[in-house]
Amino acid sequence: MAAKTGDTVRFLNDIGGGVIVRIKDNMAYVADEDGFETPMLLRECVVVAQSAPAEKTEKKEVVVGPRLQDTPAPSKSTDPVEKEEPVEETDGGDMLNVVLAFEAHDLKRLSQSAFDAYLVNDSNYYLYFTFLTKDDDGQSWTTRYAGVVEPNFQLLLAEISQRDLPDIDRIAVQFIAFKRDKTFEFKAPVSYESRFDGSKFARLHCFHSNVYFDSPVIAYEIVKDDVPQRGAVAIEGMVSEPKAIATETRPKAKPVKKHHTSVKAQKHSDPSVFDLHIDELIDDRTGMSNADILNYQIDRFREIMDQNLRFSGKKIIFIHGKGEGVLRQALLKELNYRYKGCGVQDASFREYGYGATQVTIGSPSKK
Repeated sequence: MAAKTGDTVRFLNDIGGGVIVRIKDNMAYVADEDGFETPMLLRECVVVAQSAPAEKTEKKEVVVGPRLQDTPAPSKSTDPVEKEEPVEETDGGDMLNVVLAFEAHDLKRLSQSAFDAYLVNDSNYYLYFTFLTKDDDGQSWTTRYAGVVEPNFQLLLAEISQRDLPDIDRIAVQFIAFKRDKTFEFKAPVSYESRFDGSKFARLHCFHSNVYFDSPVIAYEIVKDDVPQRGAVAIEGMVSEPKAIATETRPKAKPVKKHHTSVKAQKHSDPSVFDLHIDELIDDRTGMSNADILNYQIDRFREIMDQNLRFSGKKIIFIHGKGEGVLRQALLKELNYRYKGCGVQDASFREYGYGATQVTIGSPSKK
């Protein structure tokens, strides 16, 4: 039974529920008994009581995402207040690493698939942020989500449908980083804006592996090791007291933690394996010359290396095949000149057969 505005629902895979006050873009905005609104995917809502069709209820003005102002004061309750668990900080987590990523529901049917937008906060800081999109008319911005993402978490922001893609011209993320109940190093607020090319979402080769996800995604790096990336600007001197952010503005939506361990804890486990055979990288190579294919494979190799350079000691297996050795020689040339600080050796024949090279990030090259 499809949920609609006014229905009372509970969440399928989370604790909570309430009355649906608005539905937009496959997202239901559910108000609990205290008036707080929680954004939730419509498919995650289970109807427990339908709205009475005869009664006309006054439409409640809402915004996309949690309300940022004029929030009604919560009613007094005798229920015990849930105590917030202390943040488990990770080594190196005081440097901000923030990524906006889009994950397909079905990689095999991209032309029909919807996409989930995630904000990855790989740091020991809370991020008070907004995620916005701009219409293709170039005039109107829409707030898709506004709230707080906890340290070392991935937060599901919105579901982007096929009909949404042509209407989005630009995307933006703005955030302030802070810690609660402790001193911390001040980080300048960041504003990120980028062109959004919806046509890429129909091309499998535009989806790439990422250390934060189990399946390939389209990712936009916002901040890497405290350095704003292309399209991002650090706004110096605009906010001096990030701790003053009111805790009651925190969203009640629980962040999506795709892995049980922290995002940093997974980076030095088993080697990552990447197959550079062209048929594994793109669906159709019609019209590509041998030079085009080699250049595409090298670009993919560089992309993987650049994503992992900060993870010293990480092992990566590149499967290039035996063949005439052209791709292998091209990779070795890249490693000798572009990535001199990395260790290089043949990968285990028992595990990967002939035609695979193991790279160790940050280790001295073997002679």
